[in-house]
This record gives sequence, structure tokens and C-alpha cells, in this order.
Amino acid sequence: MSEHPHLTSAQQVRPSDEDRDQVALRLQQAAAVGRIELTELDQRLSEIYQARTRGELAHAARGLPEPARTDTLVVRDEPGSRFAFSVFGWFSRRGRWVAPRVFTSLSMFGGGEIDLRDARFAAQEIRVRAFALWGYTEVVVPDDVEVEVKGFGLFGAFDRSAARSRRGAPRIVISGLALFGGVGTKAKAARKVAPGSD
Repeated sequence: MSEHPHLTSAQQVRPSDEDRDQVALRLQQAAAVGRIELTELDQRLSEIYQARTRGELAHAARGLPEPARTDTLVVRDEPGSRFAFSVFGWFSRRGRWVAPRVFTSLSMFGGGEIDLRDARFAAQEIRVRAFALWGYTEVVVPDDVEVEVKGFGLFGAFDRSAARSRRGAPRIVISGLALFGGVGTKAKAARKVAPGSD
């Protein structure tokens, strides 16, 4: 039998340490901007660590704005991969994965794509180093993060169209070399992910 029959099955799932940390961060940010008083912050933090279900955890954040997608991008999980390469071929790194602090790619007489729209980040700032030697690599970033592009083209092109400023958001630094080849960068709308989904 359910302990809380009024909660949906998703709300009755037991919360993880990461779930608790995310709600605690929301409460601390709310207190910092005056949405809740410090005495209430202390009370709600106690509720977080006593919560036995996600529904009870959500109750601790009652009355606060829903977090932005970028608030849940940085995770403590192990990176999915750190390197990709293609020689006379093609590589693709996309979908749900954890991007490491530094991801390196090499395209030699081939090509590849690095799509970060569905990725989570292992740090607040991650670096993508793309090397295209007589090849082509495309880096796709979500449009709600900060992006710096500082690669170099030598008899090739290193595109900077994804560069954007988003103060306070997670940051991606794209660097590398296009030698007789190209590195393209694009910013596209991030896909919406339901809170707590894997």
C-alpha cells in the first residue's frame, strides 16, 4: 500500500542526494533574493532532509518559481566519454550523456558531430577541443548557456556563430584547430527535460 495515496507514483519515488541538493540550492537562492526569510529557510531545509518521497521534497519548495533548465545541467555523475575521433569516417556524440570537463575530438579526412543539447555537464564550465585536419566537425550547443569560441583556422574555417553571453549560466568553451578543414558551431533550442528524469 502507498504511504501517501494522494501522491502520484512519480511523487512517491524516494529522493536521491542529488534531488535534495537541488532543492536546497533553490531554497538558498530564494533566501538570497528575499523570497523567504532565514528562519523559514532553516525550517524548509529540515523538511528536505526529512523528506521520504519526491512529493514531500517538492513540498519543501512550495511557492517558489520552477527552476530553469540550466539549474539542473551540472551533475556529479561520471562523464559518458572524453574523446571521439574519425579517420576517413564519421563520429557522433549526441543524446543523453554527461559531458566531461574537457572533451577532445579529432577528425582526419572524415567528420563528426558533438551535440550538447541533451547533455548534462560534469562542471559549471566545460571545454570542447575540436581538431579538424582535412575534415569537418560540428559542435551544437543549447541556446541557454554561455558559449565562448576561440578556435583557429589555418587554411580552414573555425566558425564562431554559437558564441553567446548568458551570465550565471553554465559555460562551454570551444577551442581547437581547423587545418585544411572546418569546425562549425551552432546554437539551437535546448530540449525540455522533465525534472527528476534520467
